Amino acid sequence: MIESVYVLCTLTSLLCCGLLARGYRRSGVRLLFWGALAFLGFTLNNAMAIVDMMILPDVELSILRLLPAVLGAMAMLYGLITEADR
Repeated sequence: MIESVYVLCTLTSLLCCGLLARGYRRSGVRLLFWGALAFLGFTLNNAMAIVDMMILPDVELSILRLLPAVLGAMAMLYGLITEADR
């Protein structure tokens, strides 16, 4: 059951990333780009959580899997700060 939750979280993050990227391509609003980049990081985080907890349970990947989420959040924060000036 928990495996399906991890997979659904990964797919949901990927869907959000795709929808934000499509919105950016259509409208050119740069905040959508930063949101898509953030959700790409969240998708990678969720995918690495699947690898860490289900495929390689003996290998500790918790620090490595948090890196994409932190980078995604930093990208979103950067986008929010820079787009607030415009």
